Amino acid sequence: MARTVFKQHNLGTVIGFEFMRTIKKRGFVVATLAIPVVLVVIFALVSASNSATEATADAQKNSALAFTYTDASGLIPEPLAKAAGGTLSTDPAAALQDVKDGRSEAYFAYPANAATEPVKVYGADKGMFENGKYEAVAKHLLVTAAQAAVESPQLTAALSGDVTFEAETYRDGRVSGGIGAVIPPLLFLVIFYISMILLSNQMLSSTLEEKENRVTEMILTTLNPTTLITGKIISLFTVGILQMAVFLTPVALGYLFFRDSLALPDVDLSSLAFEPLPMITGALLLLGGFTLFTGVLVAIGAIMPSAKEAGTIFGPLMAMMFVPFYAVSLIVSDPTALIVQVFTYFPLTAPVTAMLRNGFGTLGPVESAIVIAELFIVGVLILRLAVHLFRYGSIEYGRKLSIAGTFRRKELAAK
Repeated sequence: MARTVFKQHNLGTVIGFEFMRTIKKRGFVVATLAIPVVLVVIFALVSASNSATEATADAQKNSALAFTYTDASGLIPEPLAKAAGGTLSTDPAAALQDVKDGRSEAYFAYPANAATEPVKVYGADKGMFENGKYEAVAKHLLVTAAQAAVESPQLTAALSGDVTFEAETYRDGRVSGGIGAVIPPLLFLVIFYISMILLSNQMLSSTLEEKENRVTEMILTTLNPTTLITGKIISLFTVGILQMAVFLTPVALGYLFFRDSLALPDVDLSSLAFEPLPMITGALLLLGGFTLFTGVLVAIGAIMPSAKEAGTIFGPLMAMMFVPFYAVSLIVSDPTALIVQVFTYFPLTAPVTAMLRNGFGTLGPVESAIVIAELFIVGVLILRLAVHLFRYGSIEYGRKLSIAGTFRRKELAAK
């Protein structure tokens, strides 16, 4: 009984030590907090940029501008042009020369048939951004004249494209969320990538650091190797969950409080649909994938004698997370394709592929259950293997650990 309590005390000590050592590192704090801060800054800049762009376009379209124009089409009423600051000219060459000499701010030459000929716009150079107002005013005048000639609000709206469309699609007899339902589940894929990129080195070095520093033997005089590695693994999961919470917090706050005011290109945040099944599936795929890759990286650290040698396996392993993107068009358009099925069920590509398919609605409930079960089962088995390898190879300093040799040593110890 006393021995069990002692082991639990040691386990808690290892978890607390590893957790605090990781989160107190300046690099960890900077990397963890930098991404949410960058996201907030990007969202703010995008929103401000969109607002400024719209305001600039409206200002240019409606800006007061003194210009001359010629109208071979006869489409533009003179009172309308005069109200916009225009003066009709009968001499195109003289009107153009006035612009060149600085006596006129702009000159618009409307052709006889604007459908086949371009409207020529001439103006005094006022810089790249200010020069856009000439074309904006010329276009606005032509559109306004055409709308006035039609004298039908219905036709005017149809011709100008100023018509509102409401689309509704159905899946399994229910209304589907469209793009608004695709984005939320894909957030789990983004979090998976960020977490793995930031934590992968920590996972790898968790079993290599003491081995490279030659202090493992001293640590193991007071700790059971199983207790040590178990504490390290639990601390990695705790740090990972902390990072995920940090990444999700600004996204959740932005959606809850600023979704109506935050403008993003082609995305209306208020239309996002958080459907329960895809969100739960995405969360489980994220945790399963995190479990699997944590186990694999810890196992690699237990096998290799140094970080340099571990790097030969670490690089290709991390590349496996990006391989599914080479077939992303097939994953989205034809999920039954052979390569997509291989990526869906092969453990190292399954998390990314399944999260992509889950986001785009092509991962069925049965497939979801199979992939989630596979990730957790394989992940737990690899974690158990990592614990075993560390127990029998924690003091192997000079050479790569033989997996088969550790099992033979275990059999001999049992006898």
